[in-house]
Amino acid sequence: MSAKRSLLTGAHFLNGDFACAEGAIAAGCRFFAGYPITPATEIAEHLSERMPEFGGIYIQMEDEIASMAAIIGASYAGLKSMTATSGPGFSLMQENIGLAVMTETPCVVVDIMRGGPSTGQPTLPGQQDVMQAKWGSHGDYEIIALAPCSVQEMFSLTVEAFNLSEIYRVPVLLLGDEIVAHMYEKVVIPPPDKLRIVNRKKPHVPSKDYQPFMPEEDFVPPMATFGEGYRFHATGLTHDEHGYPKTQSSEVQTRLVRRLCDKIRKNVDKIVKVEEILTEDADVIVVSYGIVARSALSAVRKARAVGIKAGFLRPITLWPFPEKHVAKAAAQAKAIVVPEMNCGQLVREVERAAKNTPVAFLSKLGEDPHTPAEIFEAIRRGI
Repeated sequence: MSAKRSLLTGAHFLNGDFACAEGAIAAGCRFFAGYPITPATEIAEHLSERMPEFGGIYIQMEDEIASMAAIIGASYAGLKSMTATSGPGFSLMQENIGLAVMTETPCVVVDIMRGGPSTGQPTLPGQQDVMQAKWGSHGDYEIIALAPCSVQEMFSLTVEAFNLSEIYRVPVLLLGDEIVAHMYEKVVIPPPDKLRIVNRKKPHVPSKDYQPFMPEEDFVPPMATFGEGYRFHATGLTHDEHGYPKTQSSEVQTRLVRRLCDKIRKNVDKIVKVEEILTEDADVIVVSYGIVARSALSAVRKARAVGIKAGFLRPITLWPFPEKHVAKAAAQAKAIVVPEMNCGQLVREVERAAKNTPVAFLSKLGEDPHTPAEIFEAIRRGI
């Protein structure tokens, strides 16, 4: 194992996958398990070189099922862990994502979205995994998913994904798309002392008194890891605060599942991030995310230049959905435009939040994202 190296600080010209890998390292990730898949392979390739330089571990697993299982185990052993994949691999991970939810395992799953279903378009972009990110595993649960729209955000939101996973003991998803992952842009990586890095809460009780799933006021239990002198049982079965299975108890099931949901729902104002531009007086608001948001913002500025009061709202946090922000914007707008590279996913949430405000959906499939001109025409029709 080579000697440790410093973080890649300063200004660099990187593609999104490399920026994501560097963000993981900066956040303290020291375990990566994955399986090659376009367009996420460069994340694994970069970390196969960089991870050992920091004393970390890189493993190419036999498939995505094993990859997800491995990062759960590594997290319970005390390491910040991550995997990266695309649509078909993301599908294979869903059962173990549910296990990570139930065992309250901090970890990060990067899904670089491409066109589907099935093998689809491996080398081309899409935004077709948004609903799978929320509902892909079975049962009731809440998840956190972030959507970068630039290479800089591929770095910064990877760091944020680790922070959120550590705070809320939940798998956090980074939903990039092929264009953001593969394009090159300037990325500024701050020095370590300028980065906000969060580590999981540790128990402060004697080992004999430790209950591994006893929450604090924020609904999140402190987390001991294997080898720290605490004994605990972790299972995917319905379990009590000691971790012991209680599969026949409706009381325990209700208490556990409601808490798994509430630790996200009741902290939603702390979790949700949005970008809003020119929404205060907007008659038409464009809601978009990922690569499409770049065209959307250009279209909004073009509309303003010709006297149309257009505004831009970008959900950086897709899940939990920023319902309050969309509802507030919709309340004073005449119309909302939602361009997505799918047949209609996040637009359903926008419609629900917008209530009586008309919502126009602008769908596009295939290799080309929406152009500013296409979105501008939708804005013009909206007034």
